Amino acid sequence: MRIIMLKDVKGVGKKGEIVTVSDGYGANYLIPRGLAALSSPEALGRLKAEERQEAIRQKELKKEAEAIRDRLEHINVEFTAKAGKDGRMFGSISPKEIEEGLLRQWGIQIDKRKFLDKYPANAFGYTRLRIELYKGPEGQVVGTVNVHITEAK
Repeated sequence: MRIIMLKDVKGVGKKGEIVTVSDGYGANYLIPRGLAALSSPEALGRLKAEERQEAIRQKELKKEAEAIRDRLEHINVEFTAKAGKDGRMFGSISPKEIEEGLLRQWGIQIDKRKFLDKYPANAFGYTRLRIELYKGPEGQVVGTVNVHITEAK
């Protein structure tokens, strides 16, 4: 039986693939659970339409990521931190705090898991951290956020 996978199934196939499975497995397990559909001209047409819609959506996501990358180039996220007697910074500024600072100061929401540089900013002055804004079939968009840390008075 030839079927079109509607969802990823381990050992069978990925979403959008056309695979051949035994009649019983397809008819009694995959199709009733909504994991696959019987391969037909109508189903193939729906699959192609969904692929076109997904390609359009991916292009829009990449364009949005590029706009955010261009905006990040010109801004600094400002933080203050306490300093010890020797002038070194106490503690550090984590990616989570940078995420919150971007949202609070500039209205840009970026998930902390998108930071490629996982180390915290732990020195006064400027630190540049790379962020993966988009990753998909259209390529990858990486932006850089400038973090400025000053000494609290």
